[in-house]
Amino acid sequence: MQTLAIIFIFLFKGKKLKNLKELFTQGGSRKMEHKKSSKDIIVFGFALFAMFFGAGNLIFPPYLGIITGPKWLISFIGFTFADAGLALLAVMAATKFEGDLNKMFSRAGEKLGIAIGCADILCIGPLLAIPRTGATTYEMGIMPIFGDKIPVVLFCIVFFVITYILTIKPSKVIDIVGQFLTPALLIALAVIIVKGVISPLGPIIKEPMIEGVVAEGIAQGYQTMDAFAAIALASVLIVSMNEKGYTETSDKLKAIIKAGALACVGLALVYGGLCYLGATVSTFNDVNAVQTQVIVNITQGLLGNVGKTVLAVAVALACLTTSIGLTSATGQYFANLTKGKISYGKIVLAVCIFSACMASIGVGAIIKFASPILSIVYPPTIVLIVLAFFTEKIENDNVYKFATYMSLIISTLTVLQSYGVNVPFINSLPFAPLGFNWVVPVIIAGIIGNFVKPKKAC
Repeated sequence: MQTLAIIFIFLFKGKKLKNLKELFTQGGSRKMEHKKSSKDIIVFGFALFAMFFGAGNLIFPPYLGIITGPKWLISFIGFTFADAGLALLAVMAATKFEGDLNKMFSRAGEKLGIAIGCADILCIGPLLAIPRTGATTYEMGIMPIFGDKIPVVLFCIVFFVITYILTIKPSKVIDIVGQFLTPALLIALAVIIVKGVISPLGPIIKEPMIEGVVAEGIAQGYQTMDAFAAIALASVLIVSMNEKGYTETSDKLKAIIKAGALACVGLALVYGGLCYLGATVSTFNDVNAVQTQVIVNITQGLLGNVGKTVLAVAVALACLTTSIGLTSATGQYFANLTKGKISYGKIVLAVCIFSACMASIGVGAIIKFASPILSIVYPPTIVLIVLAFFTEKIENDNVYKFATYMSLIISTLTVLQSYGVNVPFINSLPFAPLGFNWVVPVIIAGIIGNFVKPKKAC
């Protein structure tokens, strides 16, 4: 739904967005006199909601509810923090740099900053998020209606051919979907959640199926990759804010905080409801539940085959628009990074081909593949997001470098530990049960870096 966020902003301005590439290049050259109003906050709030909430996000909260059972509320808090909370911080941080990702990460060192930026974009691009849109569409949009009559490989080829065509040569289809899909999907979810609360499908298990429910909630929140998407697409929101008269960074931040609060309340209601629905079917499932099928089965149980079909169609269209938005953003980022040496069109083509191959392995396999990558990439990204708020007060770049490298080291060692490599101290670090064992070492490394004089430029 990241594309829907962009469309939403422009529709409220009485304009239709034809192409993400066009938007990025137009750069807000036109300035308007505009009186700041509460309407802006509502518009930005719904735009942020749509940016953070994608169809793929439907698969994580219900599963989280299943495995955490009676502690679903605690795990939901961790999930919402790692999803909406970090995404909002990312947008605010990016606003300080006018949405320039490389500039935002540059103080960690040019090479490291670009490496982390590329890793973030690849995660929301062909490596993880874009393939997941195709796989999710197949498992939630095609299989519930047609079963396995349509081969997954054939479907993935068709899905990403459509993505390629609509990314290179945009169509009014995206405008039409953008105008009606978000409200339709939210209405459908509201009906499902209310029905599930009034008439639960079953009792909640007495004990969680896992230990560390907060850490699990955070890990599932990482899987949404909304913080990465927020950084990549923040420039779209910033262009709109500039044209509405929010030219001062302080004004933008104030508006984003208010709009973000509105978006986070909406997300909390949706995620909380879905997590609770998952808990109500915990007696019928276990940790091996197929994540994409949980919400489909819940919908069928509550609303029958008609409800299941409506959800399947809405999810399929939402995944398609998300795929287009992320493909365009990825193409634009790497085209700019290579200064046009690799054209936007060639990058989009490569992204679509690779994504089609990845999507064919299925959502479960993609999530499993994504978990260690995100566990490594997220900590240094969070560090740079937080430090972005102190860029005027921190003069020594070694604070950024030491802190970022330390977060990368700790997160890598943590992942190695999870694969059986013995790292004795890693689970003894403060906040390890919460999944934040890197926080204290990062703070110490940053303090040390502050006392190390930076090398003078030649």
